[in-house]
Amino acid sequence: MIVVLLGPPGAGKGTQSGTMVKKYGLCPISTGDIFRSNLNAGTALGLEARSYMSEGLLVPDELVVRLVIDRLSQPDAQNGVLLDGFPRTVFQAEELAGFLAAHGKSVTCCLLLDIPEKELMVRLTGRRVCRGCSSVWHLTFSPPPTDSVCPYCGGEIHQRDDDGEAAASNRLRVYQAQTYPVIAWYEERGLLKKIPASGSPQEVEKTINKALE
Repeated sequence: MIVVLLGPPGAGKGTQSGTMVKKYGLCPISTGDIFRSNLNAGTALGLEARSYMSEGLLVPDELVVRLVIDRLSQPDAQNGVLLDGFPRTVFQAEELAGFLAAHGKSVTCCLLLDIPEKELMVRLTGRRVCRGCSSVWHLTFSPPPTDSVCPYCGGEIHQRDDDGEAAASNRLRVYQAQTYPVIAWYEERGLLKKIPASGSPQEVEKTINKALE
């Protein structure tokens, strides 16, 4: 089983990917993990990626594809994978399809965690974090103490700059610009399955299980 997981920031991809990996025995593959692994190991691909990142440039699609294909070629990725954060562009989706086809494989489905933008903004802007121990709360789901003092270390509980409304709106705009063409690409091929993600994690998990089974 080869599953692509898509969804905007705040949709719950982290929670659901962890559940799917355990339930279906999938190998979790994310571009973030791949970058860190190659950078830490000082591989040729990692050094090439660093040359772009050190200048504040985006890593080119072609290099991202090479990094992911290298990861997909490793032994632990032969019996099923969950791709999180890849593909991000139509070029990446096409290259992935070509690589898999050359090895007699194909993407099983593309799961899209679908959630209204208003709810996403509530999720993204509601996080509060302790300056001292980094404990996390959420104004809606797990409210912090009313005095904004961390009960664990006494530190100040605050909202990070990247959780503010302007930053959250920008993250969603970037997601839409990058990912909507990929969503359309998988939908055109009958591989897209939209998963309503507004419910509880347990409800979303049940819907995903039905889609995969």
